[in-house]
Amino acid sequence: MINTYWKEITENHEVRQNLSKLRQEIKKEGTPAPLLYAIAGNEDKLIALLQSDDAKTRKNAALLMGELKKMEFLQPLYEAYEKEQQRFVRNSYLVAMKNFNYRSYMGALKQHLEEMSGVQVTPENEKHHMEELRELTALIVAMEGVSTHTFHGWDETYDIILLTNRNFAEVTRKELLELEPEAQSKIFGAGVMAQVPNLRWLQDIRSYQEILFQIEGMHTCTMNPVQAAETLMASELMEFLHKSHKGKTPFYFRIEFKSKRPLDERSTFVKKLSGQIEKKSDRMLINTTSNYEVELRFIENKEGNCNFLVKLYTLIDNRFAYRREVMPTSIKPVNAALTMALAKDYMKEEAQVLDPFCGVGTMLIERHKVVPANTTYGIDIQEEAIEKARTNTEAAHQIIHYINRDFFRFSHEYLFDEVITNMPFAMGRTTEDEVYYLYRRFFQSVSKYLKQDATMILYTHDYDYVRDMAPDNGFEIVKEYELSKKEGTYVLILGGVGFYAI
Repeated sequence: MINTYWKEITENHEVRQNLSKLRQEIKKEGTPAPLLYAIAGNEDKLIALLQSDDAKTRKNAALLMGELKKMEFLQPLYEAYEKEQQRFVRNSYLVAMKNFNYRSYMGALKQHLEEMSGVQVTPENEKHHMEELRELTALIVAMEGVSTHTFHGWDETYDIILLTNRNFAEVTRKELLELEPEAQSKIFGAGVMAQVPNLRWLQDIRSYQEILFQIEGMHTCTMNPVQAAETLMASELMEFLHKSHKGKTPFYFRIEFKSKRPLDERSTFVKKLSGQIEKKSDRMLINTTSNYEVELRFIENKEGNCNFLVKLYTLIDNRFAYRREVMPTSIKPVNAALTMALAKDYMKEEAQVLDPFCGVGTMLIERHKVVPANTTYGIDIQEEAIEKARTNTEAAHQIIHYINRDFFRFSHEYLFDEVITNMPFAMGRTTEDEVYYLYRRFFQSVSKYLKQDATMILYTHDYDYVRDMAPDNGFEIVKEYELSKKEGTYVLILGGVGFYAI
């Protein structure tokens, strides 16, 4: 069909429609190669369509050239952009240019952006004007990046939200108050809400998932893009950004819209809202899909109205920077950290610790950060996991001994005080039957590695297996914590029947 469509174009038959069909064919094929072959030697005929009297033909021709990515199209595209009078077409040339090395045009593009930023447009032209501004900005940012801001607001007062495990927000609140006694805090559904006099403590709390900021004046408003943008800009957002950062405007942002609405509705809302924010901020805030520094989080509440929160990507979270390597089955580091916080009172200083299914080492690394351990061993049957665990442990500046071996073939000359592990679960090629058999073997054999007063700390997706198998093998569940009902995850503390107590 590609040859047929191209032939009709060269014969000036339904050109606009056939250009659109060619673009669809490229998408269907997944490659522009067949069309490139079809038009080879006749590229000038496609270029000539940029001079068509029909605006939509010019638009489709430009977009097609971008998808073909043939470098000889770049200059004609830019020259057509310079001459184009129809606002709804101009954006298409810029979209097409994304697929080329357009560095030689950067000076001209920056000039266009500067000139357009100060232009007043009529309401009917506003949409296309903003689209062109966004595409110019995207081209410049893609080539040069953004003038990034540096966070320096460590000693400012903030209203914050620490998102946590919903069942254990109090753990995070306790950690916060220990580190910052002057914090005014309370528990709410998603975590901890607090006013804090500084952020110096932030990297020392390991149990929160992310930090968000509440900005004075960001009142709840209706789900209307214009009103939402007006509410945003009437707040102290810009004051907040300036007091906490070094550097001048603009700030580059993205929008995260939390809603149960269909995807197309959410996408439309976000697009309209981002344009309104750029307009009403006089482009002190610029929307971008990459290199953003600020996330404006809009949350639709039960009443159908909109709440606002802010996330700063300039505020780098280095708590788990050691975890450079992961596996599909790896525990989230914040869940490992929460496990340790919950199990802290059951750990011994200078304990001999064993992880029989250590993966990339996250559980053992987090264990060391809570209570100092003595000699620590991590065992895993997968060589890749062991290699990644060694990388992560070196990055964490810890000493842990890793052995690539099936735990059930492992032997050791002395006994351990503690077993701590993320138990394997059914995923990928691992079946539920295989997991059941592994649990059975584990409980039948683990005692031979343990001292009489040893503790086991298990992160598990299979609570029932532990409940049923532990008593039959001389263990009892001393304490249990449900981390997630949805995921079926628990932290279980086990000791030997009849002699373990805390």
